Amino acid sequence: MSSETSPETTSAPVSAAATASVPPVRFDTKIAVLLREDLALWQRLNATAFLVSGLGSQLPEVIGEPYEDADGTPYLPMFRQPVLVFEATKEVLTAAHAKALSRVLPRALFTADLFATGHDEANRAAVRAVPGAQLDLVGLAVYGPKNAVDKVVKGARMHP
Repeated sequence: MSSETSPETTSAPVSAAATASVPPVRFDTKIAVLLREDLALWQRLNATAFLVSGLGSQLPEVIGEPYEDADGTPYLPMFRQPVLVFEATKEVLTAAHAKALSRVLPRALFTADLFATGHDEANRAAVRAVPGAQLDLVGLAVYGPKNAVDKVVKGARMHP
């Protein structure tokens, strides 16, 4: 990514020819994933994948159009905007969860218990077994107006 762009205005690098006539897009919404800073790398990746799948499955407006390569091979659609990944302490993550709830923002959560389960039904049962204030949160995905999401992730830092 060049120093002229921010993660909120562009995604992966593409050829100069492909972007010559396309101005940067500014979104009034934000997709953010907040991870607890003490997770192992595999846990960060696993939690991120699960968290964003929740947003994509329930919020059709976050999904762009299907892809197709020059040979006409079709590919699944993906998010229409960048996903920003942050990390924070357990305390900041807990506060972010409370802010997301109070602002009634669409959200997905990942708890430490989910690393020990093996399928969707067990995941839901593990979350259902714990009161919200006692959830051992390790990840949170949130979507909404940019300023509201910024307030939710306040105190977190961009994931390295």
